[in-house]
Formats: sequence, C-alpha cells, structure tokens
Amino acid sequence: MNAIQRKIIHVDCDCFYAAIEMRDDPSLREVPLAIGGRPETRGVVATCNYVARRFGVHSAMASARALRLCPELVILPPDMARYRLASQQIMAIYQRYTELIEPLSLDEAYLDVSGRPHEQGSATRMAEAIRRQIRDEVGITASAGIAPNKFLAKVASDWNKPDGQFLVRPQDVDAFVAALPVEKVHGVGKVTAERLHRLGIHSCGDLRRWTPADLFRHFGRFGEQLLAMAHGVDERPVSPDRSRKSISVEETYAQDLPDLTSCLSKLPELVERLQARLARNGNPEFKGLSVKLKFDDFSQTTVEQLGQALSMPVFAQLLRTGFARGARPVRLLGIGVKLADEHDLPRQLRLFDRHGRPLPDSALPTDAGRRKRGPALVQRQAAGESPEPRRADAGSTLSAARRRNAGSGLLPAAYSLRRLLMPISMPMPMNSVTVAVPP
Repeated sequence: MNAIQRKIIHVDCDCFYAAIEMRDDPSLREVPLAIGGRPETRGVVATCNYVARRFGVHSAMASARALRLCPELVILPPDMARYRLASQQIMAIYQRYTELIEPLSLDEAYLDVSGRPHEQGSATRMAEAIRRQIRDEVGITASAGIAPNKFLAKVASDWNKPDGQFLVRPQDVDAFVAALPVEKVHGVGKVTAERLHRLGIHSCGDLRRWTPADLFRHFGRFGEQLLAMAHGVDERPVSPDRSRKSISVEETYAQDLPDLTSCLSKLPELVERLQARLARNGNPEFKGLSVKLKFDDFSQTTVEQLGQALSMPVFAQLLRTGFARGARPVRLLGIGVKLADEHDLPRQLRLFDRHGRPLPDSALPTDAGRRKRGPALVQRQAAGESPEPRRADAGSTLSAARRRNAGSGLLPAAYSLRRLLMPISMPMPMNSVTVAVPP
C-alpha cells in the first residue's frame, strides 16, 4: 500500500498589519505606511506596505531610519485587538480544510491537507479557495506555497507575492531546489550564507557536490541539515500542538567580537529586532529575559532572569555575566524572552459562588497546592495579585498603561554605550546553563 503523498500549504498574509489598516482606512492604500513604534521612543517597524518597501523600508528596521529613507512615511501604532480578530477569522477559514494547522504568527501558518477530500483533493485548488475566502471575508490578500514539505512550501509562498501562489510538484522538486540560492535554505542567515559563498557554494546544486564529512567539518551538525535541504528533503511534520515557549533573535558575526565592549555595542540592534518579532507575534506576555553567547571555541552559555518588560540594562547585566564565564571572543549573540503560560498570568481566585455563599473547601487552594507553589503565591493569587511579584528592573520605566499605548513594550529612550557599561545591582538569574558544543 502506497503512502499518501504529503501536501503542505504555507499561507502568508501580505503585509498583514498594514493590510488591516488599509482595509479600514482606504486613504492609506496609496501612501507609504508602516506599523510600529515612534522614532522618538526608539521604535521599530513591525511591517510596512509595498509602497513603503519601494523606498527600502522593511520589518525590524528602526523607525528613525525608515523615516530617513522615506520622509513621507506614515507610522501607525499597532492595534492588536483588530489584528487578533482578523487572525481568528483566517484561522476559521483554515479549519474548513484541515485540522493539521501549525500557526507561525498571527498571519502565517502551515496546513497539511494530505488526503483531504476538498476541491477534489487538489492542494492547489484548496490554496486558491483559502486565499479567495480570506479576500472576501477578511478583506485582505494572502499568498500561498504548495509543496511536498514545509521547507519548499515556505519558499514557494514567497515566489509570487503579493496575492499569488506557487506550486512545487513532487516531480519538480529536484530541479527546483538545485537552482535555489543558499539564502533560501531554512536556517541559513546572512553570516552562514557568506561562509558558504567563501567556499564557492552559491546554490543548492553547489551544496550537493559536497560530502557530508566536509560539510560537518565546516558547519557541524547543521551541515547534515544543509545537505538534506539541498536535496529537497524535509521530514518536519505540521505540528498543531506546538506550544511556543520563547521568542528570541540572534546573530552570528563574520568577525568574532573580541571583548565585552564590542558585545555590548551590538545589544541595541538585537533589542530592536526582538521588539519587532514580539510585535509580529501579537505582543505576548512574557516572564523572563535571556542572553545567549557562543564563544570562538564553540562553547556556549545562556543566562536568564525573571522579567516582564524589555530592559536594556537587564540585558546588559546578563551579557556581562555570560561573557565573564568564557572571557574570550564571541561569535554569536542572542537575546530572548520566555513566554508566560496561563499559570503565570495574574488571575483572581473565586472565594464565593454567584449567590454570595462561600465556596466549599474543595474549591480553594489545597495544602498540596501551597506546598507546590508556596503559601505566599497562593495568598497573592487569592488577593488577585500577580503570581510573580514585579521587580523594579533598572531601566524599565514604562508603566503598564504606557506599554499598552506604545504597542509592544518599546523601550522609551536610547541607552548610550557608556551607560550600558555602568555596573548595576541586579537580582540573581533564575537559571543559567553553560554547555560545550562541537564545531
């Protein structure tokens, strides 16, 4: 019995946040438009429309630089309530075709439609129908890629943007992948692409001529993934139950950062990128901050601390702690946040029923719960307070109300390198790990 041919659709809405704004205010359709933070608060662009992109504006760019490139740029703060509503409408459309949906953000998802009966079983027609229903019911456009796996579906969805789709048939995979630039391979960033180019590798066809041993010598275990992708192989399943636990950004530098000062100088750019990524994911609540360093000997360390707002001084202190563990040149820096789950968010425990009568003891926190999470925690929850008391982190000057108005907890002011180098007193990290990783 033959296995069912995998049919994966990757759907990506076109400039999603900006599209919602243009839908609701047609006067914005012909002007350069960006969604993000204000330049005076060191804001970043979460997304922009295609008019703005003609000027070189793109996501994760500092708003101040975007305005220099395009002085007529209109920058609006994100309206997450409207974006989430549109995302829910789009998700409902996906669910008409399959239950195997893996959301990547509010506006992007993988769908596994293998063996589904809709549209006579044609994944191409399903993608067309999904895009048509998004346009008719939500009022925005989306692009789609259809392929036998996630890697190729994502590449294909970008092929005919905006408002288009592209099909990679199983019989066309070999030729399609051979011509792909290495920059299109999943996991290949700017620095890895430069390393590949220096080795004379510019396309997946070039990659195929290398042996696994040679790629391992240059790229470690990632070399195995590179070779598999170069042959169009990607066995990753579409995972509906995938629960995202963190959001992070990182950069591998072409030249190792020689000292702490060099590392600290890279923080502002990383924080801007993290702000943009959080905005694209709906500004989720988070409970911890982290910094990751990989040294020139390929050992790496991660330092974490509790925190519910982005704070440049906190990241700087975590970076100091991590750098001290290796005290050698750094090849990779990353920062991130640990997402809060439903147990971490503040909630009010009910002590009375709807008629005002006290709830029975069985409905109240038990001794086991107190032992597990601590009596102080239970008392704070019963009083309607946050399970984790907020720390007055240095530099976290935005109030909750200002964070909501700002859209995504954007940092209020620029921090000079001199200020980053100043020692500050910080709470102990909640967790830290140092491991050695082979090259």
